[in-house]
Amino acid sequence: MRLPTRAGTLENYRPTGNALVPRAPDVPLNRTAFAAAHVVSDPLAERDPWTGRPSVDWEATLRFRCWLWDQGLGLAEAMDTAQRGMGVDWLTAKELIERTMRAAKAHPMRPRVACGAGTDHAELSELRDEAALMAAYSLQMEAIEGAGGQIIIMASRAFPAMGADSDAYARIYGRLIDQAAEPVILHWLGDMFDPMLSGYWGSGDVAVATDAVLAIINANPSKVDGIKVSLLDQAHEEGLRARLPEGVRLYTGDDFNYANLIAGEGGHFSHALLGIFAAIAPAASQALEALAKGDMETYRTLLAPTVPLSREIFRAPTQYYKAGIAFLAWLNGTQSHFIMPGGFQSARDVTHYASVFRLADRARLLAQPDLAVERMTTLLRLHGID
Repeated sequence: MRLPTRAGTLENYRPTGNALVPRAPDVPLNRTAFAAAHVVSDPLAERDPWTGRPSVDWEATLRFRCWLWDQGLGLAEAMDTAQRGMGVDWLTAKELIERTMRAAKAHPMRPRVACGAGTDHAELSELRDEAALMAAYSLQMEAIEGAGGQIIIMASRAFPAMGADSDAYARIYGRLIDQAAEPVILHWLGDMFDPMLSGYWGSGDVAVATDAVLAIINANPSKVDGIKVSLLDQAHEEGLRARLPEGVRLYTGDDFNYANLIAGEGGHFSHALLGIFAAIAPAASQALEALAKGDMETYRTLLAPTVPLSREIFRAPTQYYKAGIAFLAWLNGTQSHFIMPGGFQSARDVTHYASVFRLADRARLLAQPDLAVERMTTLLRLHGID
């Protein structure tokens, strides 16, 4: 194959064809691992993709989730990976949650599923006070609990938009945590994923924001399962992790440093709630199996090659990482096309996709090498590269 490079040239590349075979772990995992999955569009039904509701291929979307569950992974549903707020509206997300929960209950692995509750069904202009924010979050939380899912309280753009201080966060989150039937997962999504979340927890100073969210957790430790942190800062995550109350988990959302954070050090480690795990499921599952067996060499061997791939998929502008996740699903035959809600596949260029192809191959993550080559070749030809 001839693949484009960032130097503006074409280089010959010969795929290895050495793919991991997806399978279930043969021992219980000692880390909780949620893969945050995308939705698969129905390309024949998609209309006005930039302005209308997305058309979802429900069969393919649920089949992808079963593929993750078959490998022993949990699922984080209806998160930003599924393009919440970037092509997927709340009504579509609600249907996604309901369909996923029915499928999870019928799956033999009885997988764990946590679902994102936000405020995205309401316009920011409607969320100008604490009562409106509470009502918006409550509507989605009640829908998730009604479907049988665990709640992830997603970060809301409404907090920074209304200039909320740390006391406002504490009041609103405290009420939300208290009203939930079961312990919730909090979500700290950095502004590299969504610039509209800058200054979350009431401060642009990360140390001050950390103190604010810890105060919320410390006030409600029995009702907080954990916090998912996506700041792409390993040292900060390790520091926050060490300060959490006993029994409260740190779920890493760091798609740059997850291998080290999950392995941990000195008895402290992170669990996982990662978009990249949906793209690297065979390596993630089998590495976590090795970790549970105490086989650190195999853990590192399997997971280390996925880190350069993840760093490429999540390269700045980071919020466009979703295109790389769907691209790998297409290469691997878990969806039949490379069409995304809102035409999001155009968010990255062909050079990026060529890099993802190379790195996925080196990480043994092109499950059907011949199909991957055929589809990569098709994309190259669409870009005038023969």
